[in-house]
Amino acid sequence: MSSGLSYKDSGIDLDVYNEAMGRLPRLMHRTFSPRVVPLDGGFAGLFKLDFDNPLFRRNYVDPVLVSCTDGVGTKLKVAIEAHRHHTVGIDLVAMCVNDAICCGAEPLFFLDYVAMSHDDPDRLEQIVRGISDGCVQADCSLMGGETAIMPDVYARGDYDLAGFCVGVVEQKDLITGQAISAGDVVLGIGSSGIHSNGYSLVRKIVFERHRLDVAAHIPDLGETVADALLRPTYIYAAVLRKILRYYKVKSVVHGIAHITGGGLEENIERIVPEGIQVEIDCQTWERPAVFPWLQALGGVERDEMYRVFNMGIGMALLVSPYYADNIRRMVEQTGHRCWVIGSVVTGATKVILQNK
Repeated sequence: MSSGLSYKDSGIDLDVYNEAMGRLPRLMHRTFSPRVVPLDGGFAGLFKLDFDNPLFRRNYVDPVLVSCTDGVGTKLKVAIEAHRHHTVGIDLVAMCVNDAICCGAEPLFFLDYVAMSHDDPDRLEQIVRGISDGCVQADCSLMGGETAIMPDVYARGDYDLAGFCVGVVEQKDLITGQAISAGDVVLGIGSSGIHSNGYSLVRKIVFERHRLDVAAHIPDLGETVADALLRPTYIYAAVLRKILRYYKVKSVVHGIAHITGGGLEENIERIVPEGIQVEIDCQTWERPAVFPWLQALGGVERDEMYRVFNMGIGMALLVSPYYADNIRRMVEQTGHRCWVIGSVVTGATKVILQNK
């Protein structure tokens, strides 16, 4: 009898791996648009930039491809502790797609990379089901991805995620922020809560300092720790698509900022041109209850809260004042909350947060 080693001896069972891979095609196919060229089992995904059908043809003149990549960060540690892996798949799509739409792009397709400590078909299916759900929300196709089993890199039960989104926008419709000018209005679209940033601080407060269990009930929030911390990131593709299709001229929406790590100040600052100052009134919107709970639990300084977290605003739109009220109503018709949270003036400081 041979005493030679096998791949299974190193921690990778190819039979289990193949079982896991067999569960994924149906989760991909439900996201496909007519522009996807079927190639099951191929080495790459195929996507046509335009439709063959004259009714849906885009007739691009000067298309620009937009690409984004991101992960979910240490929110994954909470998902692992709670044995709840579906919502972080939605987070993965959201963190990429929400960046792409800041340029005015239509998300086209998405790819994922899942790295795991060991073969786990059930867990992988949960993760990819969430990614599939996120792609359905964003109206983009899950074209494929890669699953890597690396037992010597990840501790047993750990995993990591990376996502990649490609979108398209006509050159003339590209939104860069350079059109932002004095007199513009800042609209804030509500977040679902923490989204997917600042979880190293969250975990420090909740699990290390106070040693709360993920199943613990939080009276102030009326839900468990897991429910509060694993609520998925909102995907804003549908609402932005509605606004940008209605207002087809660049003189309406001048800038879009996805509020992630760095908070309102650092993310809006990225798109503001020189000589322009954005003044945000932090008393103009309602914060999800999870933020004051975290602040009190950790004794976190107010400035630090606004620098680390979105504080209830997931997306900021800088728009022409004439159209601001109608855009706000359009956002609210999609089920998202929206507030006028600031204004644009001339000035040297790009972003000022007032009344924190």
